[in-house]
Amino acid sequence: MVTAENLKEVLIKNLKLEDLTPSDIDDTMPLFGEEGLGLDSVDSIELVLSVEKEFGIKIADSKEYEKIFTNIQSLLDYINARL
Repeated sequence: MVTAENLKEVLIKNLKLEDLTPSDIDDTMPLFGEEGLGLDSVDSIELVLSVEKEFGIKIADSKEYEKIFTNIQSLLDYINARL
């Protein structure tokens, strides 16, 4: 089972968010947009690749991206449901 702390560390490393620590990222903070982490469409590609590489989870349906990548908690729920 992946923890929120593990997931945040992976995101910080793979998305080059070195100025953040896992404790800086709230589980319900939006991943995209100015009110959250501020990720953009280029980051979304890296995010998908990171999840697939680090956790062995394929995210094939791009129609689900908005739901899956809403925040840390939604991504964590998706990953753990498929492990």
